[in-house]
Amino acid sequence: MDTDSIVHRVERTISASATPFTVLLLAGRRGPTDPVAQHAGVSHKILVPIVGVPMIVRVVRSLRAVPSVKRIVMSLDDPTILDGLVELRPLIEAGVVRVHHTQGRSPSESVLQYFTSQPEHEPLIVTTADHPLLTSEMAEHFCLAVAASAADVVVGVVAESLFRARYPESKRSLIPLRGESFCGTNLFALRTPRAAAAAAFWHHAGQFRKRPWRLISTFGLTTLVLLALRQLDLTAAISRVERVLGASVDVVPMPFAECAIDVDNLNDLETAARILLQRESPQ
Repeated sequence: MDTDSIVHRVERTISASATPFTVLLLAGRRGPTDPVAQHAGVSHKILVPIVGVPMIVRVVRSLRAVPSVKRIVMSLDDPTILDGLVELRPLIEAGVVRVHHTQGRSPSESVLQYFTSQPEHEPLIVTTADHPLLTSEMAEHFCLAVAASAADVVVGVVAESLFRARYPESKRSLIPLRGESFCGTNLFALRTPRAAAAAAFWHHAGQFRKRPWRLISTFGLTTLVLLALRQLDLTAAISRVERVLGASVDVVPMPFAECAIDVDNLNDLETAARILLQRESPQ
């Protein structure tokens, strides 16, 4: 399926009523040190304020305004970090926002633990708390696309051409494909029990970030070479990923460049602050 057909399908369903989703909001630390957290003098990056509001509070605000979201579950390694967030405490006490105390050592392990712990394996949207530019419009667009999909796993992406048109100087990791490359958006959906295999693969592959030869053995040298040479288009790349995962995959090109900007470093922090200032300044 090419990019245009996916976009058209999403547009056709944009006014449809989607089944309300649970959102798992990944909010734990990815390691003992984080440059953004250290810069702000806090334990967790998600506590860093941007234009006066902590990142996690911004994301929760946006998700609560999404019609297709029925429940928000924050996945945290240390729930006590929320004690000082006045806006979130009443929501947690009222059960509007729930806390999942994860023992996972990585985001992927936390997702796998939570998803497989739910007896019904109901559809789950996954995003991150270091995505302060996420709006309710972006999240609803993705939820409606997920509701319209029959795939086990759905992934949101942003086309490089769209992103570069808005932010030509910003550095992003890209999936290099023939015709168009894509940025990640930290928007995922696990729709069926078979999606657990994809979450397990994500966890497995994440262990090999510093051992590329093991990653090559996982995906296959041919696939990685074809990606490097931009010989795979989106349809071919999805097909190869599905064979590795043992699960069907849909890709949703998001029409919002800012979806590709999460806060991984100080440059991202500066970019996000600049965008939010522009958004929130009186017109």
